[in-house]
Amino acid sequence: MRGPCPAILSAPELDDVPGRVLQGAYWGVMSTRSAAQRRPLAGSPFSPPPVRAIEQYACDDRVTHDTHGVGRVVAREEAAVTVDFGSHQVRIASPYTKLTKL
Repeated sequence: MRGPCPAILSAPELDDVPGRVLQGAYWGVMSTRSAAQRRPLAGSPFSPPPVRAIEQYACDDRVTHDTHGVGRVVAREEAAVTVDFGSHQVRIASPYTKLTKL
């Protein structure tokens, strides 16, 4: 039969254990890293896509939209632009993922 496990000690036996052992491997505080703090590996297929800078548009800028085609910015707000595509006007909210400046 084996002796007692060092991790399971009664209160009187704890007095005989040096303090560095109590604060070390057996009873020390372990820090954990959350998944948000980990850096992705270079070339990993699970890496987050790079953050695109939000392009700024001014009135009368010529733009193209993936769905609506070519148009001109007619109004600008803080978080949206209104684009005239000839037959209709569309208000497009930021981020402008389908809008490209010509």
